[in-house]
Amino acid sequence: MKKQFVVIGLGRFGSSVADTLLYQGHEVLVIDRDMSKVEPFMSTATLAVQADATDENVLNELGIRNYEHAIVAIGEDIQSSLLVTLLLKEIEVNTVITKAKDDLHGKMLNKIGADRVVYPERDMGERLAHHLDSSNLIEHIRLSREYDIIEIAAPKSFYNKSVQSLMGMTKKKMTIVAIKKGDSVDISPIHDAIIEPKDVLLIVGEKKLLRKLEQET
Repeated sequence: MKKQFVVIGLGRFGSSVADTLLYQGHEVLVIDRDMSKVEPFMSTATLAVQADATDENVLNELGIRNYEHAIVAIGEDIQSSLLVTLLLKEIEVNTVITKAKDDLHGKMLNKIGADRVVYPERDMGERLAHHLDSSNLIEHIRLSREYDIIEIAAPKSFYNKSVQSLMGMTKKKMTIVAIKKGDSVDISPIHDAIIEPKDVLLIVGEKKLLRKLEQET
C-alpha cells in the first residue's frame, strides 16, 4: 500500500531512508537546506525542495500536515532537530520519527513528543561489534534495553534438542520464532521440533542469554 512520507535532512541516513521508500513505491517529499543534497532527488522524489524546515511557514506552504509520516534526519544540529520535531507534532503529522545523536538528545525528543527515536550510528556500531565478536552470528537487532533478536547458526549446545526443552533450559528467557533448514523455513515451530546441525535460528530473548549464544562456536 502506497504511503506518504516527508524526509527532512538528506545526509547519509536521510538519503538512504528516502531512496528505500522511493524504491518501495511510496510518495516521498524530501527537504534540505543544502541544494547539493536536494539535487540528486529532483528526478526521483515525488517532490524535492531546498528549504529551512525550522520555518513553520515553510511546513505549512508545503502542506506537510497532509503527510502520514515524517522522518527528521537532521544530523549534528540538535536545536534544529528538536524544533522541527516540535513543529511537526504541532501541525499534527501522524507519525514523527527522529534521528538522535545521543541518549540526551533522544530523551529531549521523547519529551517533546517524537513518536519514535532512532540511533542509526549507535545501532550500526553495536551490530558491527556483535558480528566481529561472533563467528556464528548472522544478524543482531536491538529490540529494547532488555531484549534483542538474533539470526544465528544453531549452537552446538542446541543440537538434537527440542524447542520445548530449550525453552525450559533457559527458563523461558528466549523464544525460537523460526527455524531455517536449507531452503525451508519453519515459522513458529512446534514445541517438539528438533534443532539439527546446520539449522539457522531466529531467536528473541534477553540480551545476556543471547550474548552467551553468540559466544558459542
